[in-house]
Amino acid sequence: MAAGTAAALVYLSQESRSRAGGVGGLRVPAPVTMDSFFFGCELSGHTRSFTFKVEEEDDAEHLLALTMLCLTEGAKDECNVVEVVARNHDHQEIAVPVANLKLSCQPMLSLDDFQLQPPVTFRLKSGSGPVRITGRHQIVTMSNDVSEEEESEEEDNVEEEDELCPILPAKKQGSRR
Repeated sequence: MAAGTAAALVYLSQESRSRAGGVGGLRVPAPVTMDSFFFGCELSGHTRSFTFKVEEEDDAEHLLALTMLCLTEGAKDECNVVEVVARNHDHQEIAVPVANLKLSCQPMLSLDDFQLQPPVTFRLKSGSGPVRITGRHQIVTMSNDVSEEEESEEEDNVEEEDELCPILPAKKQGSRR
């Protein structure tokens, strides 16, 4: 399992327990859906920045997992510095250079699913590119709705439990010698 998926699942398990309704003090995890979509953008002398953002009203958890930055066709042998502008744990905007690419010595960089939470802005701080940024947009949603089918399954399970015979204590046998 990829580290990004594991982190998302850890988050989901905590969130599911806190959001889900309980029965008899026990919490039942909410149904979870995880979708992953290809992400890509290109920075160049003409397009020096790109912002990835999602709708504010969306209740889903969004993650951007970056996989690679690489120089593409037409790049010059110059330093191309790519900077990421995002928010830290205190929700303050910070800018961090994540790559310094040069055609003759380092034309690409693997980021191994480096995860960011939107909104995220990518900037070409120096150089003329073009620099291609690729990754995955992961969307994690939790449904609090219980379908009629699930409700009927729960009722069937309760009926099956009622039909089971109770466990009786074992009869004591005389000691054998």
